[in-house]
Amino acid sequence: MRLKNLTLLNFKNYSTADLRFTKTVNAFVGNNGAGKTNLLDAIHYLCLCKSYFNPIDSQQIKTGEELFLVQGDFDRDDKNEKISCGLKRNQKKSFKRNKKEYDKLANHIGLFPVVMISPYDINLIIDGSEERRRFIDNVISQTDSRYLDELIVYNKHLLNRNALLKQIAATRTLDVALLQILDEQLVHSGTVIFEKRKQFLLDFIPFFDKHYRFLTSDAEQVSLTYQSQLNEQSFENLLAQSIEKDRLLERTTTGIHKDELQFEIAGMPMKKFGSQGQQKSFLIALKLAQYSYLQKFKNFKPLLLLDDIFDKLDNHRIHKLMEMVSHHDFGQIFITDANKGRVQTVFNEIAVEIDLFEVEDGGVGHA
Repeated sequence: MRLKNLTLLNFKNYSTADLRFTKTVNAFVGNNGAGKTNLLDAIHYLCLCKSYFNPIDSQQIKTGEELFLVQGDFDRDDKNEKISCGLKRNQKKSFKRNKKEYDKLANHIGLFPVVMISPYDINLIIDGSEERRRFIDNVISQTDSRYLDELIVYNKHLLNRNALLKQIAATRTLDVALLQILDEQLVHSGTVIFEKRKQFLLDFIPFFDKHYRFLTSDAEQVSLTYQSQLNEQSFENLLAQSIEKDRLLERTTTGIHKDELQFEIAGMPMKKFGSQGQQKSFLIALKLAQYSYLQKFKNFKPLLLLDDIFDKLDNHRIHKLMEMVSHHDFGQIFITDANKGRVQTVFNEIAVEIDLFEVEDGGVGHA
């Protein structure tokens, strides 16, 4: 799969842009704030119906304008696929594939898989467990549409159970039959999600280990561990044992919404004991593992978006990374960097041709 072209109208800081891409490496270079990352985000929009950085669609419209449009042609399974996304202020987002609008945006997820690596990813290490669960859910959803449906159902049941717990506290009346029904619904969805997450990590961790070892030349010992209360006992038992605590706190304290991914270096938390370079290497390996996982289960290569990834990496790791993504099992790549000379030097040294675009204050053209 590859993206052949990209057209923008009033998207973020771009009034208009019309770009044609090579099937290998495409690099956007220019000063910070010029709009390089916005081009990657436009590609992310076409693949996953949303911005990588900002969930509010209306904030993607260029200041002073009333609508935005992002459009691109993909070559997928030797067929041309035209994808377009448009939004007018105070109206519903329009998302089309080959000029036909989707009934449900979820039907688009996974058709055009993409992996973004960005400085923003540090949130995966420093923020709470919700960020790491979202990462798991994002990857699985691109390979399993039923998983996304199950996740929506689980969250609905969780809201209902929490609402009942608040009602019980307010009225001091326990409706045992209703609680039992909600428990059964939550257990069913939660157990399905747990089994899918557990299988995902079994497939995913070997990819992660391989990429981290390559990036660092086996210099450091790191680990990635899936932690879930359901690893210890059934969800049904967990809910039964925690009912008094749940009533006291007026919320459901056990379940897959408490799952966690533990990141460690030399047996210690990566968040506290990893250097900036080590944390960045960890995140890059995590995202490259996501790429390998998607490729395995989709049977074709996703797009790879690399936003400002050279920062905080030493030259050895930069070269290892570029050698890996340019010569191994990776397809079309999009890169941003503030330093045009550095990009040219890196790819010259590993003998890979790149298509270079210069970005300047919302304008973009071949360098």
